[in-house]
Amino acid sequence: MAVTTFNSINTNKAKIMKKIIFALVAFLSFGVSVAKADNDKIINKNELPAQAQQFLNEHFNGVKLSYAKLERDFLLRSYEVMLANGSKIEFSSNGTWEDVDCRYGEVPAAVIPEPIKKYIQANYPGEKVHKIERDRNNYEVKLSNRLELTFNQDFNIIDIDD
Repeated sequence: MAVTTFNSINTNKAKIMKKIIFALVAFLSFGVSVAKADNDKIINKNELPAQAQQFLNEHFNGVKLSYAKLERDFLLRSYEVMLANGSKIEFSSNGTWEDVDCRYGEVPAAVIPEPIKKYIQANYPGEKVHKIERDRNNYEVKLSNRLELTFNQDFNIIDIDD
């Protein structure tokens, strides 16, 4: 009877050890794949998506490119472009602009949606837009007076932050 109990204990320990080893291997494999996912790569302007290249040619023509970078975060790709004048533009994987930051100048007027331009002209005349950022739900605009305005997709003001 004592021998049977001893064998069943060893069998249970072996099963538990196999599960622990399997879990550790799975965890380490996942960790390695995540570590490789954050793999930024410097690229040429002509390696950007066509839509991003067109945006740069249209709104920043003649401004020298400092660098362009492909950013990979696990399953997502995005692009970051830094220009010689200090402007930084971020693009989605398909080349749609997501963030235009002109810290030493102003965002080109053609980039700013018309309802946002009208709101700024009516409420903050003379202020310049230094940054505009958009996501699926909102537009965030930073003005030269350091105010941050947030608009929803219908271009209604939803927040003002100083």
